[in-house]
Order: sequence, then structure tokens, then C-alpha cells
Amino acid sequence: MKKKVLFISSTGGHLNELLQLSPLFEKYDYYIITEKDKTNEYLEDKYEGRVSYLPYGTRSHLIKYIFVYTYLIIKTIFLYFKIRPKVIVTTGTHTVGPMCCLGKIFRTKIIYIETFANINKKTATGRLLYPIADLFIVQWEEMLKIYPKAVYGGQIFN
Repeated sequence: MKKKVLFISSTGGHLNELLQLSPLFEKYDYYIITEKDKTNEYLEDKYEGRVSYLPYGTRSHLIKYIFVYTYLIIKTIFLYFKIRPKVIVTTGTHTVGPMCCLGKIFRTKIIYIETFANINKKTATGRLLYPIADLFIVQWEEMLKIYPKAVYGGQIFN
């Protein structure tokens, strides 16, 4: 029986980074979660039955964002118990925080890959997940100065 692995990220560049790991998908009973938007609707066809969406929200509309994020948390709880992953792999950002925190509570392994776009400072998600990640991977050696317990994994882009 294959291990259940959840690959989760927000949409955009973080999702593009996460999808660089697609050669690993077939080795596991995998699931993908991202934010729903027009740029990633193709995922439903490509990864049939293995994709779920969380609501997309932006902090630029703070009042609306509070409600969207509350719904995101509720849907996260539902998806976590539906999937019951043994491992969560993520490239960030804010969408993944609740899933990783919930996973940590239930002893799910957390693997976080700090974004390729960051060379010399911590991201908000990196600050949140660094203390709880079982494996924290950086894509630039310079980032080991900022995250001393991290592992340098090199660039995931082909």
C-alpha cells in the first residue's frame, strides 16, 4: 500500500514550484490541494480525482479576507480528515498554514520547501513552519544562514 502524501500550495508561483515535484506523485497515494482560480482549472483533468481546491483570498480586501480565511480553515479541516495524509509537502504560502498546523497536531510529517524566489530573507510561511516542519528545505545555500536547521536541496525547477 502506497503512503498517502498531500502536496499543497497556494496558486501561482508556489503551485508552479510544487508541480515540479510531479515525478514523485506516482510513487505515492497523492493528493493536490491549491487555491481555485482560472489558471489552474486544468489540474482537474490532468490529475483526475486527486485535486481539491481551497478558496482564493487576498489580504488586500481585509474584511472579505477574514471571512474567506475562516471558510478556508473549515474546508481545511474537512479535507485533512477526508485525505488523512501521512506526509504533507508544501511550497507555501498562507493557504497552507492551517493544513500544516492541523497535520502537526495529528503527527503528520511536514516537509516545507522555501520558495526559490527568496534568497536572503524569511517568508511569512517559512517563519510559521520552520519550528514545526520535520524537514525544511531551502533552494539557495545562502538561506542556511537564516534557517540553520534547514537542508539545502538545490533548485527544484527543471
